[in-house]
Amino acid sequence: MKNIIIKDILACTGGKLITGNENVVCKEFSKDTRTIKEGDIYIGIKGENFDGNVFWKKALDNGAMGVIIQDVEFDKNDIEAYQNKVIIKVEDTLQALYKLASYKRDIYDVPVVAITGSVGKTSTKDLVANVVAQKYKICKTIGNNNNNIGMPFTILNAPNDIEAFVLEMGMNHFGEIHLLSKIAKPNICIITNIGTSHIGNLGSRENILKAKLEILDGAQNPYMVVNNDNDLLHKWYEENKDKINIKTYGINEKSDIQAKEIQLHEDGSEYTISLNNKEEKIKVPVGGEHFVLNSLCAIAVGKLLNIENEDIKRGIETFSLTKNRMEIIELKNGIKLINDAYNSSVESVKASLAYMNHMKANRRIAVLGDILETGEFAEQLHKEIGKIVCENQVDILICSGESAKYIVESAKDNGFDEKHIYYFENKAEITDVLKQMMQEEDVILFKASNGMRFFDIAEKIKIESNKL
Repeated sequence: MKNIIIKDILACTGGKLITGNENVVCKEFSKDTRTIKEGDIYIGIKGENFDGNVFWKKALDNGAMGVIIQDVEFDKNDIEAYQNKVIIKVEDTLQALYKLASYKRDIYDVPVVAITGSVGKTSTKDLVANVVAQKYKICKTIGNNNNNIGMPFTILNAPNDIEAFVLEMGMNHFGEIHLLSKIAKPNICIITNIGTSHIGNLGSRENILKAKLEILDGAQNPYMVVNNDNDLLHKWYEENKDKINIKTYGINEKSDIQAKEIQLHEDGSEYTISLNNKEEKIKVPVGGEHFVLNSLCAIAVGKLLNIENEDIKRGIETFSLTKNRMEIIELKNGIKLINDAYNSSVESVKASLAYMNHMKANRRIAVLGDILETGEFAEQLHKEIGKIVCENQVDILICSGESAKYIVESAKDNGFDEKHIYYFENKAEITDVLKQMMQEEDVILFKASNGMRFFDIAEKIKIESNKL
């Protein structure tokens, strides 16, 4: 595999070499002087509230082999002090990042799997990656580095010998996935679902679908993999199945990859499936019907990449969750915390409550906070959650957040006993109340958008419990 050298950076970015050798081989790229490693190339990213370009000297002093920066003027002393380093000046470092990542992507002739969706992107990505990794050496998105900065850096820092990419693509507005798709040029595109996440920015679920479909904009002879149980994706499939190669997965709708005889357990699930003309029993190590769907998606990708049945099964059975996503924390006295507070939407709250219903419990306590980026739909969507709470086996409801007031209001209107509802203006109060009310064998779900930081409450409860 071809290495990127400084000359390549200059050619694809139109940058100017201020000092250094244009034949130097690049290792990895970084945007953070705190974690930079010896030999890295530092890219100074300029945002609305932060300018990484001002730290170019710190990057070089901390071991970077070179820097790519904009809006910096150099004097003789600078050039003399760093004459053994590489300094490249570009017009726009963000555009340079995009061009570099696209250049690096074009070096590889390997499968590129791209994943987007309203909820479940990261969990599905991790499941798909674990299946693909049974056959290929992969490079995958780490954590939620799925935006216009995280995904290009993922590609740039891929080892030369990788055999497949598994990339997550997130968005808040139109055009964002278009950019990522043009850089990644995927040949397998996945949409997990179309829900209400970011509806405040996009205005309707139909517009969310339109934004997600930008995943095809840079695709090369793609297969599309979609959740056929999702109403809008099912409709899109029916309208487009003769125009593009589409593979479907589902539980309720007849699909190419369809689970049968599903058994849901507290710590996982089992189902049967026809896989390459053979009936197979699949075991998913994480509870919840939504993880059955995620695993079906991974099977669909495995089939497209000609991965053997046993390897597909192994990839699913050895999958582990990213932290703060359906993380089960066991405390003393049989108390269990479900830390699913990394992100939230109506659809994911519904799935999390359904999962809690399948758990053996003395009491089921739902700790719910705001879903962010809902805009004018905030009241409507949070009231829908209040109704969903009443449809599930929730014994105690605890809420905090400006929009969470509507969850409480709706729960009361739909018959939830007011004596078992708690609302706090200050979410910090939740920790003290939970410590006082927790009983043996309770199950407590924490669910809110990432910005609400409800995972901090779960962590505090865990720490306090361990001290007892």
